[in-house]
Amino acid sequence: MSPIQTTDYSHQITCIDTHYQRPNLAACYLIESAGEAVFIDTGTSHTVPHLMDVLAAKGISSSQVKYVIPTHVHLDHAGGAGTLMQQLPNASLLIHPFGAKHMIDPSKLIAGATAVYGEEKFSAAFGELVAVDEQRVIEVPDGMRVTFGDRELLCLDTPGHARHHICIHDALSGAIFTGDTFGLSYREFDTEQGPFIMPTTTPIQFDLDTWQVTLDRLMDLSPERIFLTHYGEVTEPAMLADKLSQYLDDFAAIARAADANPGQARIAVIRNELQQWLINKLQAHGCKQSPETIVQLMSMDLDLNAQGLEVWLAREEKE
Repeated sequence: MSPIQTTDYSHQITCIDTHYQRPNLAACYLIESAGEAVFIDTGTSHTVPHLMDVLAAKGISSSQVKYVIPTHVHLDHAGGAGTLMQQLPNASLLIHPFGAKHMIDPSKLIAGATAVYGEEKFSAAFGELVAVDEQRVIEVPDGMRVTFGDRELLCLDTPGHARHHICIHDALSGAIFTGDTFGLSYREFDTEQGPFIMPTTTPIQFDLDTWQVTLDRLMDLSPERIFLTHYGEVTEPAMLADKLSQYLDDFAAIARAADANPGQARIAVIRNELQQWLINKLQAHGCKQSPETIVQLMSMDLDLNAQGLEVWLAREEKE
């Protein structure tokens, strides 16, 4: 098992690397307050021993964790939720109403991911998906507020990346925990210009117009910082939101311009165009990574983004 990699931020927020695919790709967060704690996102079942070690290192007992909050049910965010809940006797799982059934019965998640990856790669990437006891699952409507310790979290319905996505606003730190709704920003691409941010249009529920509305709503809260699952803290949210909005339109334009038959042929065209877009944008951002390194680091994201854009484009054409 790889060493635990954590970053402690102010206001008792800890970023924990979930060791998904590579270091610094995916994180989850531990928040503490007055003797209680919350996990936001969980990583996969392979992550759970790391999370328990972090609790132990901080002197937090498993019984002090009040909530586990996956932002959505994609497996790099929620695959370990069931396994983690087994270790936390007093915790409730908070989840979007559209995602609750998949936490209670993960069979469709397992079948879908196995169809994509095959059983061997699925097991290596995600491990075992464990069902969560229905009695311990709380469906979170838009605007629900939950308290732990002396802290309050606001849960927001934030579709765009996925219909079953929530973001978590923490007024104490001025932060929003955004899952995938605020895109991804890898620290390898930070430059003197700041962080580089881009959308993640993973299949199958990407919705351009809804996402733009969601971004505006998040900015209405005037956050001071954003905590991304992919990856870590970014500041100056308003500037990054403007870029993300522009890049969402860029992605849509790339998909609509793809001149190929629907399906795998068009996915390949979209992916190639996304790759060139990414290299160009990162070079303009002052990134010193070679194009080969950029493609190596971003290969999985480029694949998933192209697939998600094809699904969205096919749906748009049908409508």
